[in-house]
Amino acid sequence: MTTEHQKWLDLTVEEALEPDLPICDPHHHFWDRPNDRYLLDDLLSDLSGGHNIVQTVFIECRSMYREDGPEEMRPLGETEFVQGIAAQSAIGQCGGANVAAGIVVFADLALGAEVERVLEAHQAASQRFRGVRYISAFDAGADVPRPRPFPEGILGDAKFREGFAVLNKLGLSFDAYVYHPQIHELAELANAFPGVTIILNHVGGPLGVGPYAGKRDQIFQEWKESMAAVAACPNVVVKVGGLVMPVCGFDLHERPMPTASRELAQVTAPYYLYCVEQFGPDRCMFESNFPVDKLACSYTVLWNAFKRLAHDFSQSEQAALFHDTAARVYRLS
Repeated sequence: MTTEHQKWLDLTVEEALEPDLPICDPHHHFWDRPNDRYLLDDLLSDLSGGHNIVQTVFIECRSMYREDGPEEMRPLGETEFVQGIAAQSAIGQCGGANVAAGIVVFADLALGAEVERVLEAHQAASQRFRGVRYISAFDAGADVPRPRPFPEGILGDAKFREGFAVLNKLGLSFDAYVYHPQIHELAELANAFPGVTIILNHVGGPLGVGPYAGKRDQIFQEWKESMAAVAACPNVVVKVGGLVMPVCGFDLHERPMPTASRELAQVTAPYYLYCVEQFGPDRCMFESNFPVDKLACSYTVLWNAFKRLAHDFSQSEQAALFHDTAARVYRLS
């Protein structure tokens, strides 16, 4: 993030609400790219705002892949990179937070059964390796971002499913990022593999750009129907967050000042509370999606918004939403 963006974020500063509540942040990234870095010191700076972050889970972002060797093995560089960061955390530099307690990276499941040796290599590279994320978000509409080059309908591809079966064999989880018109494809995958825990990222990716712009009420109803269907799959859990990304169309990053937590909670409540209603707290986990969501608000403000949303839930329900679901699903000690 640039100095100018940090100055913008600093226009809205809040103290952390309920600072003792234990939090497992199940979705953040690390990267070191030209003119763009987010490494351990950057995360620790964000964590220093007063919330009680006790564990985090790293989620793949095509960072630090190996530059040579077999193509399918190059993502191992990301596991090795994050394992090194986790080692720094383990020697007590992180103020009590176990950073990257779980590591989720990419492996090309379209390799079919051959992906087993790739997954085993990830396991050998880090005992913190927990599963695979596949960004299969796809929409043919103009101006809808296509973050990865996977073909439309990849979740139903026979070779992909052959590779997916290996996750079941090895006891690994699957993080899915799809757009809301694809949620039914994920439900079909979940029904076909009831033994694999599937973590739906960013509340199913409701779109608000391109052909979906200006149709929020219609899209919301379509999204609700799809989310209710996938919630019927007991092996699917959902990450509650990510709505401030530009692709969702709320444009919070374009405001003169960053949105305060009270308004952020109001804007996101219809989506986030519906997820809790459909999945239940034991299958929901709040996520930061940092530093991606840092485009729109600070880490402290984001978790304050979640705490405002969960204010009326019981103590055990809050424990699930903020920590216990994530720790259980990612098998964290």
